[in-house]
Amino acid sequence: MEYNEKQKQILVTAEQLFSTKGFDGTSVRDIADAAGVNIAMISYYFGSKEKLMEALFEQRTTNIKVKVESLLKDDSTTPFQKVEILAEDIINKIMSKKQFFKIMMCEQVINKNPVVMNLMYDLKKKNLEEFGKIITDGQQKGVFKKDIDFLLLYNMLVGSISQMMITIDQYREYNNLTNIPEEQVYEQIKKKLSENIKVLFKALLSYEA
Repeated sequence: MEYNEKQKQILVTAEQLFSTKGFDGTSVRDIADAAGVNIAMISYYFGSKEKLMEALFEQRTTNIKVKVESLLKDDSTTPFQKVEILAEDIINKIMSKKQFFKIMMCEQVINKNPVVMNLMYDLKKKNLEEFGKIITDGQQKGVFKKDIDFLLLYNMLVGSISQMMITIDQYREYNNLTNIPEEQVYEQIKKKLSENIKVLFKALLSYEA
């Protein structure tokens, strides 16, 4: 869905407040005041705080369906290359939305809001189905092992990204990167995560391991 500038302003403001005060700790009035609009405008555009979160979720989350469809049509790319390309795409997309990721992590820990939890569950289910198509394609071509746990593999990927983002300050300190701009550190992390995930997936998917 395409949003006008005022709607985008409201979404960005809501994202900022949700990431600092939490979903339950942020009121519609808080969002209206910070965005410089009236409450009626938010109600007109989004209906409720829950619907506003749904809109934000749709804007910020990564649905890998289009990427998977493109990869499956590409006969010039090997099954291992397809998995590596998809993993790198997921890493880049998740790590480019740090503020929204913080919201999702906090909401998962609190586990109080059924709206957010259902949105996250549905997204993971859809992405897992798409991820499974890439693995199945490799299995049908005789490249990947038959006994692959799609969910475990997908969780290892997303979990690795999540853990790195949560512990980025520790990573910077451990690797003497405290004086390096944050964006440069994130670029380094993305590169290293991608390299390690490729090695891990090769070991778990290949008959050679």
